[in-house]
Amino acid sequence: MAGLTGGWAEALKDEFHKEYYKKLYEFVKQEYQSGTVYPPSDKLFTALHLTPLENVRAVIMGQDPYHEPGQAMGMSFSVPEGVDIPPSLKNIYKEIHEDVGERISDTGDLTRWAEQGVLLLNAVLTVRAHQANSHKGKGWEQFTDAMIRAVEKQDRPVVYLLWGRNARDKKELITNPDHLVLEAAHPSPLSAYNGFFGCRHFSKCNKYLKEHGVQPIDWS
Repeated sequence: MAGLTGGWAEALKDEFHKEYYKKLYEFVKQEYQSGTVYPPSDKLFTALHLTPLENVRAVIMGQDPYHEPGQAMGMSFSVPEGVDIPPSLKNIYKEIHEDVGERISDTGDLTRWAEQGVLLLNAVLTVRAHQANSHKGKGWEQFTDAMIRAVEKQDRPVVYLLWGRNARDKKELITNPDHLVLEAAHPSPLSAYNGFFGCRHFSKCNKYLKEHGVQPIDWS
């Protein structure tokens, strides 16, 4: 698994020595060796490489990576340039358009958000090809809990956009009074009309950041 540097390496260093992580490491290594796993191993920690811990201004939680060829790139909801935009991301773009008036993007690559400090984190960081949630319960949840706790310790305003049950389960980890938690239904076509559309999380996030003297996110 690709290595970490900087603030993330320091914040997560104890996790690498814990029993659950040793089991997780062996499981993931075997999965990559025996079949097709997404994202590619060199993209596993893309979200952390593009969004250093000290730069995090917002966190968007997903469930697990896309499980079809060419989609997963190590950031929740993001797909590489040129790949068809998945339905959930289309709904995210629709909400951004309705909320802050940005043009609906023709690319699904969210690198620009990540470089602005939006941590695009999945609760589970790997998945077997064509099998959604196939790496659930193998230890990733504990590791990404540690990531959330690392962000939660940051002494500056941070906004969490938690969509769907799996993301909202992380809420109990967040107690920092300088951090704002926004909750809504998942943007999937199955649930977007149950509270994601109209949640206005993007304008609420920027309002909170600006009120606390932090540069808002350009959601375009």
